[in-house]
Amino acid sequence: MDAEFWKQRWQNNETGFHLDEVNPLLPRFWPRLQIPEKSRVFVPLCGKSLDMRWLREQGHEVWGVELSPLALQQFFSEQGLKPEIHRAGSFEIWETDGLRLFCGDFFELTPELLGTPSVVYDRASMIALPPAMRPDYARHLQSLAPASAPRLLVTLDYEQTQMAGPPFAVSEAEVQTLYGDIFQIEKIFAEDILAGNERFLQKGLTRLEESVYLLNPAG
Repeated sequence: MDAEFWKQRWQNNETGFHLDEVNPLLPRFWPRLQIPEKSRVFVPLCGKSLDMRWLREQGHEVWGVELSPLALQQFFSEQGLKPEIHRAGSFEIWETDGLRLFCGDFFELTPELLGTPSVVYDRASMIALPPAMRPDYARHLQSLAPASAPRLLVTLDYEQTQMAGPPFAVSEAEVQTLYGDIFQIEKIFAEDILAGNERFLQKGLTRLEESVYLLNPAG
């Protein structure tokens, strides 16, 4: 799975991963982070998620990184915003009114370019990546966000042999493996959302668990 895969998904409007509303789990569980206003929230692989608008409405600065320029173009257009665009290294930075979105490869983003986020919100990032890429993703994310920055992580879990993905299955055991040495991990929500989800029923899934994890700095 490479950059062209995701760019082509956006070009072909194959964006079933995009929600046309704020993810209801975000306003429900965001208060658990106890984040002060004007915190810097980093949203990796952000797409055109409406969650970014909600986070901005809570008074936070929102920083994201997204591979597809089309996704960012659609986000700002649909929100009625006109960003300033400038280049830094291999990235275009789209910026306006507390939003700073980096257009480019997440794995090429550096701490010097990003700055220091206060918190990380991962709703559709980890599950977008196949298993072989996730350890590298977790390591690189840790290089971008300090260990003091808590995280809200939303995952899906199912029998991976029943569907190729994306989205990919991420188990609680894997979350512990990737982050357990750095964070205290609390699973604060889990629900089987398969019933009525025709897209995944047609794929032959027998279970589709959506989970929310709160990751706080260890110690």
